[in-house]
Amino acid sequence: MTAQVQGAAPARPVQPATNLWQHRLRFDMRAALVVCAVLALVPLVVTSPYVLGIVIVSIYFGILALAWNLLAGYTGQFSLAPAAFAMLGGYTTALLDFYLKVPLALGIPAAVLSTVLLGAILGKLVLNLSGPYLSLTTLAFAEIARVVVGNSHEFTRGDQGMHVATLTDSRMAYYYIFLGVLVAVLLGLYWLLKGRTGRFMTAVRDDPVGAGSRGIGVVRIKMIAFCTSCGLCGLAGSLYGTFSQLVSPELGLLQQTGLVLSMVVIGGMGSLTGSLLGAVIVYLGSEWLRAFGNIQIIVFALLVMLFARYVPAGLWGVASNWLRGRKA
Repeated sequence: MTAQVQGAAPARPVQPATNLWQHRLRFDMRAALVVCAVLALVPLVVTSPYVLGIVIVSIYFGILALAWNLLAGYTGQFSLAPAAFAMLGGYTTALLDFYLKVPLALGIPAAVLSTVLLGAILGKLVLNLSGPYLSLTTLAFAEIARVVVGNSHEFTRGDQGMHVATLTDSRMAYYYIFLGVLVAVLLGLYWLLKGRTGRFMTAVRDDPVGAGSRGIGVVRIKMIAFCTSCGLCGLAGSLYGTFSQLVSPELGLLQQTGLVLSMVVIGGMGSLTGSLLGAVIVYLGSEWLRAFGNIQIIVFALLVMLFARYVPAGLWGVASNWLRGRKA
């Protein structure tokens, strides 16, 4: 038996990888809920309808960022169509309302279902691809969807957009509706990620060949992540349409997708809290930069390059490492 060196501290037990993943995910989820709690207090100190509207739109982008992060940050699939699926979700609710007078209680779930089905169809075509091919295919789909919607004047009213019924006339009520949906999305993603499916997603992200050799259905896991991401984008787009009471092809602009990508990269990929922080910081910063002209995309493109090179973990990655270091 090996004798322990006198005076040496006992070695700390090494945590299994599963326990470490669960611990980090719980810490991430708790921090994300703290961010939501802070957002819940905003209307107590901010009464301007304009400012509340800006924060509501940042929450909309927060849902899109969470959806894209599930796909890219946790599963390693780089899609360029989150804004397009948000647009399609918004148009689903608008078309049902305009032509069939379907109530929003059914129109919003229909937006989620339609985008999940579209995601499943597109996923069958693209999820066997890898590298730049997946990105290029989803980019092509996003542009085709936007052009078709914009040119279908008889059906979608083209670039004029379509009116959508509203859930409520109260901006305060809308604020808490969006925040409640955001919390529900966070809880759903936490439930998904803490189980076997979440661990399989990270395995596919880190080593798809190795994951497949261990019996993980790589394409099935990619499909789950892709369809879930598409459905969340559709939900966000539908809610945004009822808030603005208008949906138009501008929702699907590539510039909108660029904002979502910059939010996740700056906030922190593979993190729930990073997606939320990135969405709030980037969108509020984007609104502030409007005073200096249309330079938002240039500024955030430069920031994305700097973060990718020097701070790959994002703002939340740096903050969480510091917080865990203080707790150790």
